[in-house]
Amino acid sequence: MRELRSSSFWRAILAEFLGSFLYALLGLGASLRWAPGPPSVVGSALAFGLAQATVVQAMGHVSGGHVNPAITLAFLMASQLSLARALGYLLAQVLGALAGAGVLYGVTPAPVRGTLGLSALHPGVGPGQGTVVELLLTAQFVLCVFASYDDRHDGRPAMAAVPIGFSLALGHLFGVR
Repeated sequence: MRELRSSSFWRAILAEFLGSFLYALLGLGASLRWAPGPPSVVGSALAFGLAQATVVQAMGHVSGGHVNPAITLAFLMASQLSLARALGYLLAQVLGALAGAGVLYGVTPAPVRGTLGLSALHPGVGPGQGTVVELLLTAQFVLCVFASYDDRHDGRPAMAAVPIGFSLALGHLFGVR
């Protein structure tokens, strides 16, 4: 419980909130269809990958820049994060993403807004198949995050933002279609 009284704990919670806010706002905002025509999968993948890399670089030194609840849960299961911190991060991430999507909803014209990035399964893909693909892509992302933050990897964990952003973009390129 001493952790809850520390200022570093609350700075980390705020960093996760702001990181998730920016990730949702920038990732979703950049992937909206502002011009007629088919949506760009590459543009959407790069938008989310660059948003993730930016947030990891900006917030990583404060909270680790998890932004994604799957990353927080993985760090908790690997005993790299306390339960109190994990619960705080999860709450901050959900609230931050909701706030980011809410701001985007408020500043985006209705014709452009559409479904605000809500995705759905391709007509030929069943729920089981979609779940397996999502689990595999999440595992790929979590493994990349762990490898990028491992001090034994290259001795330069400050460079973690680059592979993490690319990993997320790769997952989007594979999974969006």
